[in-house]
Amino acid sequence: MTKTDKPTSKPKAKVSLSDQIADVVVKAVRTGGVTVGGAGAFWSLFKESDIPKAVASGVIGLGITYGASLLNPVHKGNHIRLNRWGETLDKAIDHLLAKFIGVEKRYFRCQALACRRQKSEGVIQHDGIFLPLLEEIYVPLELDASSLPAGWRKLPDQPLEKSARDGGCGRKIWDLLGKTKQEITFRQIVVLAWGGYGKTTLLKHIAHTYGMDQQEDKYGVPRRVPFLLVLRKHRDRLAQEQPPTLPELIKNHHIPDLPDSAKLADLPEDWVQKKLNRGEAVVMLDGFDEVASGQRPAVARWINDQMRHYSKSVFIVTSRPKAYTEQEPADRLELSTRLWVQDFNAAQRREFVEHWYLCQERYARGGDTTPDVQKDAQDAAEELLAQIEARRELKDLAKNPLLLNMIVTFHRRFPGVELPKRRVELYREICTLQLRDRPGARKLETCLINCEAQLILQRLALSMMEAHEERLDRTALLDRIGTYLVQQREKVQPQDFLAQVVQVSELLVEREPGEFEFAHLSLQEYLAATQIADDKQELLLYKHLQNDWWKQTILLYASQVNPTPLIREALRQEAIDLAYTIQQDTTKRLDLTAEELAAFEKTTSQVETSRYANLEKLLQTQQWREADRETYRLMITTVGKDDGQFLNSEDLKTFPCEDLQILDRLWVKYSDGKWGFSVQKRIWEDCGSPTRNDEFVDKFCDRIGWINHGNRQEPTYDLQNSRTGELPCVGVNGVNRAGRLVLGVGGWFGVSLSSLAQRLVDCSTRQS
Repeated sequence: MTKTDKPTSKPKAKVSLSDQIADVVVKAVRTGGVTVGGAGAFWSLFKESDIPKAVASGVIGLGITYGASLLNPVHKGNHIRLNRWGETLDKAIDHLLAKFIGVEKRYFRCQALACRRQKSEGVIQHDGIFLPLLEEIYVPLELDASSLPAGWRKLPDQPLEKSARDGGCGRKIWDLLGKTKQEITFRQIVVLAWGGYGKTTLLKHIAHTYGMDQQEDKYGVPRRVPFLLVLRKHRDRLAQEQPPTLPELIKNHHIPDLPDSAKLADLPEDWVQKKLNRGEAVVMLDGFDEVASGQRPAVARWINDQMRHYSKSVFIVTSRPKAYTEQEPADRLELSTRLWVQDFNAAQRREFVEHWYLCQERYARGGDTTPDVQKDAQDAAEELLAQIEARRELKDLAKNPLLLNMIVTFHRRFPGVELPKRRVELYREICTLQLRDRPGARKLETCLINCEAQLILQRLALSMMEAHEERLDRTALLDRIGTYLVQQREKVQPQDFLAQVVQVSELLVEREPGEFEFAHLSLQEYLAATQIADDKQELLLYKHLQNDWWKQTILLYASQVNPTPLIREALRQEAIDLAYTIQQDTTKRLDLTAEELAAFEKTTSQVETSRYANLEKLLQTQQWREADRETYRLMITTVGKDDGQFLNSEDLKTFPCEDLQILDRLWVKYSDGKWGFSVQKRIWEDCGSPTRNDEFVDKFCDRIGWINHGNRQEPTYDLQNSRTGELPCVGVNGVNRAGRLVLGVGGWFGVSLSSLAQRLVDCSTRQS
C-alpha cells in the first residue's frame, strides 16, 4: 500500500434489526420517553438510523393506533402480533425491556452486596472468629414511637404488630414502611440511639431486604429501590455552597461506589430521578451525628430540601440523640416520625447469641450443620447466657448490641474465663488483647509490643476529645503520633506505628481513604478517660461537666477512680443528673477502700436532695403540668435513658424503690392525698388490677379522667376540678382514633400500668 492509498476499513458486523430498534428506543427513553405528542422526536431518531424505511413507516403507522403503549411492557396475550414486521418490532421492545429490567435488577443486587456482611464498627476481627452474614445473625431492634411526645397525641388506628421471630417488635419498622402510602407521616423517619445500638445495622438490613426482594414474603411490604448513603462520606459535598441534588449524589457518587458497579453503566440517565419522583425509593441517610457540628446546618438544610422535593419517597435518617435534638433553630432537620432504639431484652440477647455461636461453629466445621455442630453451638450459647442472666452488671452491658458482640467474642476466644464485670473492664481487656496478647500469640514482629503503644493512643484520644474530633486525616494524625513518640522517647517512625496500629491492633481504622478514626467512639472515650486517670487530671473534666460530648468519658473516668470529689463538683455545678449517674454506677463497684466508700456514701443524701429539689418547688407552687413533665424526666434518667424515650416494662419492674417512693411521697404530700402513684395503684386494684389493654383498663382510665366514656381527654392539671388519681400522667400519650388507650405502644410510654403498680407493691413489702 502506497502513502496515498487509504486504508481499507473492515466491514462492520451486521447488527440485527431487533438491536437497531432497541437502541433507538433506548435513546428515546433516555431523553424523557415517548408519548403520542413526542412522536416527532421519535421519528427523527428513527429516520437517522439504518432501519429499513419500510419498517420505519410501519412504526409511524402503528404508532397512530398503538401509541405510547409500545414503550410499556407488552402484556402477554393482549394482542395478536399484526404481521411479520410487527413481530420484529415487538421482539425489539421485549429486548429493550429485558435489557432495562436486567440492569435495574443488577442495581438491587449491588446494593444488597454492599450490606451483606455483618461488620460492626468497634468489634475488632480476631483469628478464629468468623465474620457472619448480616441476615444470619440480625436481630430486629425494638423501637419506641417517640415521635409522640409527652401529652396527648393520636396513633394510627392499628397498633404496630409484633412477629414471633422478631423478638417482640422487629416488624415495627416494616409496619411503618408498609403504611407510607396511607400515612404520609411515616415517609420521614429519624432513628435515634447512642453508639453501638445498631442504627447502621438496621439500615443495612432494610437495604439488603429490599435488594434481595424479600420484603414482600417476610413483611408484606411492596418493593422500593433502596439507596443507603453514609453521610460522613458526603458531608463535604453537601455542606458546600452549591451541593449536588439527591439524584446527582446517588448517580455520581453512590452508585459508582457500590460493589460490581461497572455492570450498572446502562442505567438510564433519569432512572434515579424517576424513582424518587414516583415515590418508589427509600432513601437512608446514616449518621447525621457524624457530620461535623459546623456542617450540620447546611446538611440539615439539604436534607430538608430533598424531602420536600421528593415527598412521595421514604426518608430514614439515623443519629445520636444530641446531634439531632440540639440543632440550630434556623436550619433544623425535622422528620415527622421519631423512633428510639430500645435496649436489647432477654429474648433479643438469646436470639443473637444463639445465632452467632451457630455461625461460628458451622464456619469452623466447613459449613456442616449436623446435630453435633448444633449441640456444641447451643451449649456454648447457654453457658454464656447463664453468666449474663446471673449477673446484673453483665445484663446491663448486654443491653447494648455492640457490647454484647464484644462479650460474645471475648467468650469465644477465652472459654472458661470469667467475663469482665463492667464496661471499663471490657474495654481494658480489648486494648490489652489487641496491643499485646494478640501480636504476642501470633509471634508478630511489631513495634506495638516493644513500645508503650496504648499510652500513645491514650494521648491521641484525649487530644481528639479536647478538639471535639472523631476522625483525622493522615497528615494531622502522623503529626500528633510523631509528637507523642518523641515525648515517650520511642524510636519508632510515626508511619510505621500507624500502619501497625491499623493492621495489627485494628484500634484505629481507615474508614475513608486518608481519613482515620478509632474503631468506635467509645474506645476513644475510654482511652481518653484512662489517660486522665493515669495523669490525675480530674480538674480537666470540671469544665466539661455540662458538656454532653464529654459525658461518656467522664463516666468511664469515674469508673477508674474514687468518684466522690467528682460527684461533689458535679453537685456544685448543678450537673445533678450526671452526679446521680456516677453515684448509681459506683454502687456496683467492689474496688473502693473502706475510707473511700464511707466518703462516697455521704454524697448519697446530697444527690437525692439536689435531684428532687426542682420537682418539690414546682409542686409547692402548684405548677402541676411542669411537675408532671419533671417527674417524667426524673424517671427516664433514673433508668439511664434520654428525654423522649419510653419507660418499658423491665424499666418499671426494676425501678429503684427509694426513687419511686420519693416521687410518690412528694405528689401525695402537695396534692393533699389526691394525686400520686400510690393513689393510682389503689384505683387500679379497685378496677381488677388489669394487665391487658381491655375494658378494665378503660374503666381505670375513665375513673381517673384520662378518657371519658371511651374518648381521650386532656388532663385538667387542676387540683380542685380534677378526678382523684389524675396525676402524674407522665406516660399517657397513646390514645388511638377510637379513643382507646394503646398500652404497649403509647400508654405509659409503651408499658402496662400493672408493672408500675406491682413495683409499688414490691417496694411497700420490702419497706415493711
